[in-house]
Amino acid sequence: MSTKAIIVDDHDMLLRGLCLILESVNGGAVEVVATTTDGSRALNLAQEHGADVVVTDAAMPGTDGVGVVKACSPFLPVLVLTTFDDAALVKELIGAGASGYILKDVSPEELTSAIVAVAEGGLILDPRIARHAFSSVPQEGELAVLTRAERGVAELVARGLNNREIAEAQFLAEGTVKNHVSALLRKLQARDRTVLALHLSKVLDL
Repeated sequence: MSTKAIIVDDHDMLLRGLCLILESVNGGAVEVVATTTDGSRALNLAQEHGADVVVTDAAMPGTDGVGVVKACSPFLPVLVLTTFDDAALVKELIGAGASGYILKDVSPEELTSAIVAVAEGGLILDPRIARHAFSSVPQEGELAVLTRAERGVAELVARGLNNREIAEAQFLAEGTVKNHVSALLRKLQARDRTVLALHLSKVLDL
Protein backbone atom coordinates (compact mmCIF):
# COMPACT_ATOMS: atom_id res chain seq x y z
CA MET A 1 0.00 0.00 0.00
CA SER A 2 1.31 3.43 -0.94
CA THR A 3 2.04 6.14 1.61
CA LYS A 4 -0.36 9.03 1.03
CA ALA A 5 1.33 12.43 1.14
CA ILE A 6 0.32 16.07 0.98
CA ILE A 7 3.01 18.38 -0.40
CA VAL A 8 3.16 22.07 0.51
CA ASP A 9 5.39 24.51 -1.40
CA ASP A 10 4.87 28.04 -2.67
CA HIS A 11 6.41 27.18 -6.07
CA ASP A 12 3.86 25.49 -8.32
CA MET A 13 6.53 24.16 -10.71
CA LEU A 14 8.34 22.46 -7.85
CA LEU A 15 5.10 20.84 -6.72
CA ARG A 16 4.55 19.42 -10.19
CA GLY A 17 8.12 18.19 -10.37
CA LEU A 18 7.92 16.46 -7.00
CA CYS A 19 4.69 14.73 -7.99
CA LEU A 20 6.26 13.38 -11.19
CA ILE A 21 9.37 12.25 -9.33
CA LEU A 22 7.49 10.47 -6.55
CA GLU A 23 5.19 8.72 -9.02
CA SER A 24 8.18 7.17 -10.79
CA VAL A 25 10.32 6.10 -7.80
CA ASN A 26 10.19 2.80 -5.88
CA GLY A 27 7.10 1.53 -7.67
CA GLY A 28 4.94 4.40 -6.48
CA ALA A 29 5.67 3.86 -2.79
CA VAL A 30 4.47 7.42 -2.19
CA GLU A 31 1.18 8.67 -3.60
CA VAL A 32 0.73 12.43 -3.65
CA VAL A 33 -2.96 12.84 -2.89
CA ALA A 34 -2.96 16.65 -2.91
CA THR A 35 -0.68 19.68 -3.18
CA THR A 36 -1.02 23.29 -2.14
CA THR A 37 0.94 26.53 -2.30
CA ASP A 38 -0.94 27.77 0.78
CA GLY A 39 0.40 26.35 4.06
CA SER A 40 -2.79 27.27 5.91
CA ARG A 41 -4.67 24.63 3.86
CA ALA A 42 -2.32 21.75 4.70
CA LEU A 43 -4.21 20.19 7.61
CA ASN A 44 -7.63 20.43 5.98
CA LEU A 45 -6.32 18.87 2.78
CA ALA A 46 -4.55 16.12 4.69
CA GLN A 47 -7.72 15.24 6.60
CA GLU A 48 -9.89 15.48 3.48
CA HIS A 49 -7.68 13.07 1.52
CA GLY A 50 -6.73 10.73 4.36
CA ALA A 51 -3.03 11.56 4.11
CA ASP A 52 -0.40 9.70 6.13
CA VAL A 53 2.19 12.47 6.09
CA VAL A 54 2.67 16.14 5.21
CA VAL A 55 5.76 17.27 3.30
CA THR A 56 6.38 21.01 3.49
CA ASP A 57 8.87 23.65 2.47
CA ALA A 58 10.35 25.68 5.33
CA ALA A 59 10.28 29.23 3.97
CA MET A 60 7.01 30.35 2.39
CA PRO A 61 4.94 33.54 2.40
CA GLY A 62 1.94 33.50 4.69
CA THR A 63 1.90 30.24 6.67
CA ASP A 64 5.50 29.02 6.57
CA GLY A 65 6.94 25.60 7.39
CA VAL A 66 6.88 26.25 11.12
CA GLY A 67 3.21 27.17 10.89
CA VAL A 68 2.45 24.01 8.92
CA VAL A 69 4.30 21.88 11.49
CA LYS A 70 2.47 23.48 14.41
CA ALA A 71 -0.91 22.95 12.75
CA CYS A 72 -0.34 19.40 11.51
CA SER A 73 2.12 17.67 13.84
CA PRO A 74 -0.39 16.95 16.62
CA PHE A 75 -2.33 14.87 14.07
CA LEU A 76 0.11 13.84 11.33
CA PRO A 77 3.90 13.54 10.98
CA VAL A 78 5.49 16.39 9.04
CA LEU A 79 8.63 16.15 6.92
CA VAL A 80 10.35 19.47 6.20
CA LEU A 81 12.00 19.56 2.77
CA THR A 82 14.11 22.69 2.55
CA THR A 83 17.07 24.42 0.92
CA PHE A 84 17.92 26.19 4.18
CA ASP A 85 20.74 24.88 6.38
CA ASP A 86 20.17 27.46 9.12
CA ALA A 87 20.69 26.80 12.82
CA ALA A 88 17.92 29.06 14.11
CA LEU A 89 15.40 27.69 11.63
CA VAL A 90 16.29 24.09 12.46
CA LYS A 91 15.85 24.70 16.19
CA GLU A 92 12.51 26.39 15.59
CA LEU A 93 11.25 23.49 13.45
CA ILE A 94 12.38 20.96 16.06
CA GLY A 95 10.59 22.89 18.77
CA ALA A 96 7.43 22.98 16.65
CA GLY A 97 7.41 19.17 16.42
CA ALA A 98 8.52 18.25 12.90
CA SER A 99 9.37 14.55 12.38
CA GLY A 100 11.96 14.98 9.66
CA TYR A 101 14.30 17.51 8.11
CA ILE A 102 16.05 16.98 4.79
CA LEU A 103 17.57 19.23 2.16
CA LYS A 104 16.14 19.48 -1.34
CA ASP A 105 19.28 18.16 -3.03
CA VAL A 106 18.65 14.59 -1.82
CA SER A 107 18.07 11.90 -4.43
CA PRO A 108 14.51 10.89 -5.39
CA GLU A 109 15.09 7.53 -3.70
CA GLU A 110 16.24 9.21 -0.46
CA LEU A 111 13.22 11.51 -0.52
CA THR A 112 10.82 8.63 -1.03
CA SER A 113 12.43 6.61 1.77
CA ALA A 114 12.28 9.63 4.10
CA ILE A 115 8.58 10.21 3.43
CA VAL A 116 7.71 6.56 4.07
CA ALA A 117 9.86 6.40 7.21
CA VAL A 118 8.32 9.53 8.72
CA ALA A 119 4.81 8.30 7.90
CA GLU A 120 5.60 5.10 9.83
CA GLY A 121 6.67 7.03 12.91
CA GLY A 122 10.39 7.29 12.28
CA LEU A 123 12.66 10.28 12.71
CA ILE A 124 14.61 11.48 9.66
CA LEU A 125 17.42 14.01 9.98
CA ASP A 126 19.77 15.08 7.23
CA PRO A 127 23.24 15.01 8.83
CA ARG A 128 23.92 18.49 7.48
CA ILE A 129 20.90 19.73 9.45
CA ALA A 130 21.30 17.57 12.54
CA ARG A 131 24.58 19.26 13.44
CA HIS A 132 22.59 22.48 13.98
CA ALA A 133 19.95 20.90 16.18
CA PHE A 134 21.45 21.81 19.53
CA SER A 135 24.29 23.97 20.73
CA SER A 136 24.62 21.76 23.81
CA VAL A 137 23.82 18.10 24.51
CA PRO A 138 23.54 16.00 27.64
CA GLN A 139 26.58 14.20 28.96
CA GLU A 140 26.86 10.41 29.16
CA GLY A 141 26.53 10.65 32.93
CA GLU A 142 22.94 11.80 32.56
CA LEU A 143 22.05 8.34 31.25
CA ALA A 144 22.95 6.89 34.65
CA VAL A 145 19.38 7.68 35.75
CA LEU A 146 18.03 5.19 33.21
CA THR A 147 17.20 1.56 33.96
CA ARG A 148 18.77 -1.19 31.81
CA ALA A 149 15.50 -1.56 29.87
CA GLU A 150 15.20 2.21 29.34
CA ARG A 151 18.79 2.36 28.10
CA GLY A 152 18.04 -0.33 25.50
CA VAL A 153 14.99 1.59 24.29
CA ALA A 154 16.94 4.85 24.32
CA GLU A 155 19.53 3.51 21.88
CA LEU A 156 16.82 2.52 19.41
CA VAL A 157 14.96 5.83 19.80
CA ALA A 158 18.26 7.54 18.95
CA ARG A 159 18.43 5.49 15.75
CA GLY A 160 15.00 6.72 14.68
CA LEU A 161 12.99 3.53 15.23
CA ASN A 162 9.28 3.85 16.03
CA ASN A 163 7.56 2.11 18.96
CA ARG A 164 6.51 -0.92 16.92
CA GLU A 165 10.01 -1.48 15.59
CA ILE A 166 11.51 -1.06 19.07
CA ALA A 167 9.00 -3.54 20.49
CA GLU A 168 9.97 -6.11 17.88
CA ALA A 169 13.70 -5.56 18.39
CA GLN A 170 13.49 -5.73 22.20
CA PHE A 171 10.78 -8.45 22.39
CA LEU A 172 8.54 -6.10 24.35
CA ALA A 173 4.87 -5.14 24.15
CA GLU A 174 4.32 -1.91 22.27
CA GLY A 175 2.62 -0.45 25.36
CA THR A 176 5.73 -1.21 27.42
CA VAL A 177 7.88 0.62 24.90
CA LYS A 178 5.53 3.61 25.07
CA ASN A 179 5.92 3.68 28.84
CA HIS A 180 9.73 3.54 28.54
CA VAL A 181 9.71 6.41 26.04
CA SER A 182 7.55 8.46 28.43
CA ALA A 183 10.08 7.79 31.19
CA LEU A 184 12.94 8.86 28.91
CA LEU A 185 11.18 12.10 28.07
CA ARG A 186 10.67 12.82 31.77
CA LYS A 187 14.10 11.80 33.03
CA LEU A 188 16.06 13.55 30.27
CA GLN A 189 13.74 16.57 30.28
CA ALA A 190 13.06 16.45 26.54
CA ARG A 191 9.94 18.21 25.40
CA ASP A 192 9.10 15.73 22.63
CA ARG A 193 10.35 12.58 20.92
CA THR A 194 12.25 14.47 18.21
CA VAL A 195 14.24 16.42 20.78
CA LEU A 196 14.81 13.21 22.73
CA ALA A 197 16.14 11.33 19.70
CA LEU A 198 18.50 14.16 18.79
CA HIS A 199 19.85 14.37 22.34
CA LEU A 200 20.37 10.64 22.55
CA SER A 201 22.03 10.36 19.14
CA LYS A 202 24.56 12.96 20.24
CA VAL A 203 25.29 11.64 23.70
CA LEU A 204 25.53 8.06 22.43
CA ASP A 205 27.67 9.24 19.49
CA LEU A 206 25.55 7.39 16.91
